[in-house]
Amino acid sequence: MSSTTRPEVLTEPNWPPSWTRAALELCVLSVVGADGATHGYDVARRLQDGGLGDIKGGTLYPVLARLEEQGLTRSWWVQGAGGPGRKMIEITPRGSDVLTERFTQWRDWSGRVDALLDGRSRPAGSARPSGMGAAE
Repeated sequence: MSSTTRPEVLTEPNWPPSWTRAALELCVLSVVGADGATHGYDVARRLQDGGLGDIKGGTLYPVLARLEEQGLTRSWWVQGAGGPGRKMIEITPRGSDVLTERFTQWRDWSGRVDALLDGRSRPAGSARPSGMGAAE
């Protein structure tokens, strides 16, 4: 690589929004379940650090509210040290069970999607669509 050529650095993934919507609830539940009690800002940071991009509060907080309404998480307020309080969130035992079940389902689903994209589910003799991976 010459000194004038820089590698492309992607600072923010450009996932289709429907992909984020499909995976967000499971990812949020996983993040909340990973380290015990946490708060919304930390969940958003962990999602971003995990490669999902910048998840805004207007997207994240309704997901957190849904998870609590479903009994998968619980929350409470703690006094802030010299600042505003924080709403803490943790996974419930039921949430842990649901996370395990949904993780298994996600692995099955994503494996099927991978197989379709790889062309493994095509009937014998079917051609791969143009531009779908194999050298042409």
